[in-house]
Amino acid sequence: MTFVVSGISTARSAGLSPGFIAIWMSAWGLSWLVAFPVLLAVMPIVRRIVGLIVETRPG
Repeated sequence: MTFVVSGISTARSAGLSPGFIAIWMSAWGLSWLVAFPVLLAVMPIVRRIVGLIVETRPG
C-alpha cells in the first residue's frame, strides 16, 4: 500500500521525470519506515474499538 501511495504522490509532485524511479524509491522507503511502526502502535487500539462495536456469535 505504501508503495502505491508514495508512487502516486511522487508522480503528482515531481512528475514523470527521468529521475522518477529513484525519487519514488526514496519516498517509498521513508513512507514505509513511518507507516509500519504507526501500524504496530495503532493496531491494538483499533482491535479494541472493533471489539466494542462488533457482536461475536457464541460458539
